[in-house]
Amino acid sequence: MGDWKTTDGLPRRRRRHRALSPWREHLRDTFWFAPTAALFLVFVVWSAATAADDAILTALREAGDEDAVSDLLGIAEDAKTVVTTISAAMMTFIGVVFSISLVAVQMAAGQFSPRVVRIFVRSRITKATFAVFLATFVQSLLVLTSYDSQRDPALVASIPLVQSVLTLILVGLSVVLFVMYVNSTLRLMRVAHVVDLITREALRVVASMPLDVSAAEEPVGGSSTSTDASTGTGTSTGSDLGPETARVAHHGRAGVLRDIDIARLVRMARQNGVVLRLVPRIGDFVVPGTPVFAVHGGPATKGLRALSFQVSVGAERTFHQDLGFGLRQLADIALRALSPAVNDPTTAVQAADRIVQFLSSVARRPLGALLHRDRRGTVRLVQPVPGWAELVDLAFTEIRVCAVSSPQVTRRLLAGLDDLLGAVPEDRRAPLVRHRTLLTQAVERTVPEAADRVFALHPDRQGIG
Repeated sequence: MGDWKTTDGLPRRRRRHRALSPWREHLRDTFWFAPTAALFLVFVVWSAATAADDAILTALREAGDEDAVSDLLGIAEDAKTVVTTISAAMMTFIGVVFSISLVAVQMAAGQFSPRVVRIFVRSRITKATFAVFLATFVQSLLVLTSYDSQRDPALVASIPLVQSVLTLILVGLSVVLFVMYVNSTLRLMRVAHVVDLITREALRVVASMPLDVSAAEEPVGGSSTSTDASTGTGTSTGSDLGPETARVAHHGRAGVLRDIDIARLVRMARQNGVVLRLVPRIGDFVVPGTPVFAVHGGPATKGLRALSFQVSVGAERTFHQDLGFGLRQLADIALRALSPAVNDPTTAVQAADRIVQFLSSVARRPLGALLHRDRRGTVRLVQPVPGWAELVDLAFTEIRVCAVSSPQVTRRLLAGLDDLLGAVPEDRRAPLVRHRTLLTQAVERTVPEAADRVFALHPDRQGIG
């Protein structure tokens, strides 16, 4: 996956695609790794601190400085009271803090969408706080075991001075992380912060789409018409794929297709002299036996079964290569806000703001099917992605149906559709016009009063001011 020349003859550097690591994703989706690593690390640090305390005591005795030993013993005894208090209070503190936080997350999930729990679970500050809290608790217990019952400076075998200082440092770090953690949790309850996080993740997926890859507006089969990413002009790719010679089925567990190893698949296709076409889209649910790759050209006699190991399947969708996942979450938040149980149209308007932002970012990008090439510029992998019409339908269909009785949301949707109509190329206006027409018709059928209809159909970027 290196340099190759485009149709205009100019060399472009290909963005190297980083495969999603199932193990890394598992660690990010769980809470056990960070605390376990912290507990292991605190044992190592405690051992080093114990060795340092022993070295200090030995050096003072060899120097015959009994007064210094007595002074250190007094300091350590004073610190013991603090360490004892820490060990008694820290575990209770951990339980109370995280119980309150889980209630807050549950409230956020009920108000916005269950998908927002993913933000909390994958939060680095949350895991770091939990890990440091547990490490502080364990460190305080270890320090207490190091205290010697002897009070005579000539007979004492251990003075845990460095260990006590280390415990106090961990307490200070715990306080700092606690403040950061509370701030992060409170921000999670704010809809503006939640939709901003989702939008940033979604836009990161858009930014990772390689601009030097051709794409088609419709799923690619035996032939296609591609659109150059820089000019938006169509070029024929009808003979690039060739006839379909084989299909490779999924042999792993059932789940959501989260990622494919693009670089390795392109290399395998080049080595076999074939073109691979991903049959499902990222985000589709696959079961054993589902075709995942169609092989075009050939003959390909080696490594076909190994292709099924180049996909990552998990329990839920991720942002890694899933172009529509961000829109799905924003639409879910808007739908939850428009439900009679919540009845919060302002939240729906905030979600609509970000939906328009996302669609604006992909308005002129190639969509439908990405054609990934090898270093010689030959198409080796065809990856289907949602087309423009599919993204627009995902963004507006459900919200449009539920928003008819909320003039604040209908006004925002109309303003967003108008903004997009002015930003997209002519050939992408049809889905937007269709949704605008359907929304207008639905409001005219549902709202009985003429003045209310006029008000609800007036575009307003803020909904109702």
